[in-house]
Amino acid sequence: MNTFANYILEEKELDSKMEIIYYLSKKTKVFFDKSIVFKTEIARLFLNYAKIEVDKNLVLTACLLCNCKKKNNTQDVNQIYAYAKEGATYLREMGFGKRFCKICEEINRYSDSNPRERESDILELVDQFGAMILDRPERIGFKPDEALVLLEHRNLKKQYNRYLNTFIEFVEFLENIPMNEEKNSTILRKLLKIYNETEELTKFISKVVYEFEPQMDKLIAKQNKELAGEMFAKVKGANRALFSEETTKKIMEHIKNDSKIGDLKDIKKTS
Repeated sequence: MNTFANYILEEKELDSKMEIIYYLSKKTKVFFDKSIVFKTEIARLFLNYAKIEVDKNLVLTACLLCNCKKKNNTQDVNQIYAYAKEGATYLREMGFGKRFCKICEEINRYSDSNPRERESDILELVDQFGAMILDRPERIGFKPDEALVLLEHRNLKKQYNRYLNTFIEFVEFLENIPMNEEKNSTILRKLLKIYNETEELTKFISKVVYEFEPQMDKLIAKQNKELAGEMFAKVKGANRALFSEETTKKIMEHIKNDSKIGDLKDIKKTS
C-alpha cells in the first residue's frame, strides 16, 4: 500500500520533501513554517559534521514533521506539553511506522517516552538550539554561544543527551569558520540573515537549498581540508626521528659490532 509515509520517505531530495510537506500543510493544516526549514538545515549540517550512524533521510524527514501538531506562538501550557504526542499519533494515522513516530514524539521530554531513540536526541538539540537563536515576539534571539550555555546548563541540566558534547563542538566549529563577507559573519549568522530577510516560506526554502547549502558546504569542505592539513603537519612533526640520520647510523653500527648492547658511553663517543 503506497501511503503518504512511504511517498515522503522514499523521496531522497530534501527540497522535494519540503515542497511536499508545504502543500500538505496547506491541505491539512499541519504546522510547517520557516522555523522548521531553519532547524532542518541545522540538522543537515550537524549530520554532515558528526557522521553519526543514523539514517540521515529518516532524521531529516522527522525534523520536517515532528512539529506537525504544534501551535504557533501558543501560551497554552497543555498544548505545549501535548503537541509532540499528538503529532506522533497523527503521523501513525498517516502510515508512518511505530519507531518513526516514537522518534518524533521524543523531540521533547513531556511524554516521558523511554528509552529514547538516538535520532530523538538529535531532534531535541536542533529544535531547542534553533528556537533559542531565532527572534520571538517576547525576545530577540540569543547568540549561538549564549544558546549553547543555556542548552547545556538550563534546558538539559538534569537530562542526558548522548550527542550534546558533539553538538557543542559542531556549533563552535561553524562559528570559527572564516567567511569572506561582512565583519563578524558566520555560517549560522548567514542562515539567520536569510531567515530574517525572507518572509515567504517558499522563497526561504529556495534560498536555503539552492544558494545557502552549496556555498556553505563548499566553505566547510575547504575548512576541513585546511584543518586536516594542519593536523597532518603536527603529526608529521611529532613523529620525526629522535636522532639525526648520521647518529642513527652510528648507533646501529655500534649495535651490530658490539655484543654488549647498551654501552651508552661508547655510543656517546661515536656520536
